[in-house]
Amino acid sequence: MSDQNPGKLNRLLAELGDTRLVSSRWLRAHGYSNSLVARYVGSGWLVSPARGVYVRKGGRLQWEGVVRSLQAGEGMPLHLGGRFALTLQGHEHYLRLGEAGTITLYGPVRPPGWVGKLSMAQRFDYRGKGPFDLPVVPYTDEVSEQALSEQGLAWHKTGPGADALVCATPERAMLELCDGVSDAAEVYEADALMQAMTTLRPQRVGMLLRHCRSIKAKRLFLALADRHRHAWLSHVPLDGVDLGRGKRALVPGGRLHPTYQITLPGDLDEHLA
Repeated sequence: MSDQNPGKLNRLLAELGDTRLVSSRWLRAHGYSNSLVARYVGSGWLVSPARGVYVRKGGRLQWEGVVRSLQAGEGMPLHLGGRFALTLQGHEHYLRLGEAGTITLYGPVRPPGWVGKLSMAQRFDYRGKGPFDLPVVPYTDEVSEQALSEQGLAWHKTGPGADALVCATPERAMLELCDGVSDAAEVYEADALMQAMTTLRPQRVGMLLRHCRSIKAKRLFLALADRHRHAWLSHVPLDGVDLGRGKRALVPGGRLHPTYQITLPGDLDEHLA
């Protein structure tokens, strides 16, 4: 190890831990030349699970490590949102079969190509910036819970000892889900999820509605909340919320919601568990 600078190697291995990954870009930025990295790989200290990214020998390739590596290591403002955020918060039994293994990421920057080339049971689905015009905050360890809360985000741990990940709160995740709805099957899913949203925070809902650019997402969210008569809905401040004009035909032949002027499938009750 003497010719490989033990101090630098030990710092790198400590940074990686059991589940973190580092990219070639990160390594160069932190003073690890291509030739040094090649020696680490040749000596068995590092393994490359996909071109341009590395884990320590014996490290475990897990989706949590990938996400935290993107958020903290790569400095990318990508958060867990939509379907997968709701899965993490205990609503996976409402999701369609197979969706629990799809990790939905939202943010203004696309994940690097190596993310899609990792050999994992889960797959990553980048859904773009999402429907909000909120400013971006860095997802470093130093970012406060308050700063995240103002974006409808929160730290989330998947288990004891696991890294905390930035995840959409249920309020934001539901609006992200509603934004992606494009057919009756997805309305059924959103409706089943909304039925369980009994404890949403009205002030946070109001803030997110004001910053949501998707008329469809806002109308669908409110129509489903109204349909399930959630107590928090009457406390949501709707001043400054743009709901657009005219009727929105979300599904053909559907039933028009009288307040929010969006068509919902007429057989929604038949699809609730």
